[in-house]
Amino acid sequence: MRAVLIVNPQATSTTPGGRDVLAHALASQVKLDVVETDYRGHAMAVARSAARDGVDLVVAHGGDGTVNEVVNGLLADSGGDPRELGHVPMLGVVPGGSANVFARALGISHDPVEATHQLLNASEQGRNRRVGLGLADGHWFTFNAGLGWDADVVASVARRRGKQTSAALYMRAAVTAHFRPPLGRPPLTVKLNGEEPVEVVTAFISNTDPWSYLGERPVHLNRGCSFDTGLGLFALKGLALPTVFKHLRQALSGSGEQRGRRLLRHDDLPIIRIEAGEPVNFQVDGDLIGQRTRVEFFSVPGALTVVV
Repeated sequence: MRAVLIVNPQATSTTPGGRDVLAHALASQVKLDVVETDYRGHAMAVARSAARDGVDLVVAHGGDGTVNEVVNGLLADSGGDPRELGHVPMLGVVPGGSANVFARALGISHDPVEATHQLLNASEQGRNRRVGLGLADGHWFTFNAGLGWDADVVASVARRRGKQTSAALYMRAAVTAHFRPPLGRPPLTVKLNGEEPVEVVTAFISNTDPWSYLGERPVHLNRGCSFDTGLGLFALKGLALPTVFKHLRQALSGSGEQRGRRLLRHDDLPIIRIEAGEPVNFQVDGDLIGQRTRVEFFSVPGALTVVV
């Protein structure tokens, strides 16, 4: 088996020692190449080359941003439909970031050493699973995407991603973006098949649950969402403080059930269309893509095989 290990040395919890242990362990089972990324988009380029070269396994060691780049590289030639590809390498993940939402949703340990053991055991025993992904404006996402407030937060912390990332940093950015939204707060129009359009001010799209983590605490927006279902929609029609605190409390509760008069929520959607009268920030998997006035979100079942 041929494999490529892609390491982001700038990720929060990656270390040279951890990289060497992982590389040594993998090299005992597969023919391995190791690549350290040194610029944005590098992981995507390496994964795309690996897919074109017929590599069997690509392992991402880094945070959710690294995983997202690898996934987009593996599926870069799919044209939005992985069935069009003759061969797509399997994906392995060893967390090295701060949240590691995708890995946690798959039951992969937050600890890189334990995650390495899990990956090796799964590879040796041939364990893997197909996972559904989201696709928005040509960008694949593994766990979430959004327009509005959450994307404003991502934009705020984008320059300090990596070793400086922390839950406190995101919380400060969330508060700032709430009171001083960088692009204002133009209304968004949500369009779902067979339903009347609904006006909201921010929209969160989930491909699994939890939507994210606040430190060690999971943030639940769509409990009915998983890698085996369609997309989840959580949108708010207003961001008054009572509304925000109410849904934050529900998101951090044990049940994670979300209810409210200002809430628009659906699970298992195949397509979500959102339009804005003015450009708003747009993010996927915690990375800022840019500003958009229209985005279509698609659920793509069984898009990728993950060793887990």
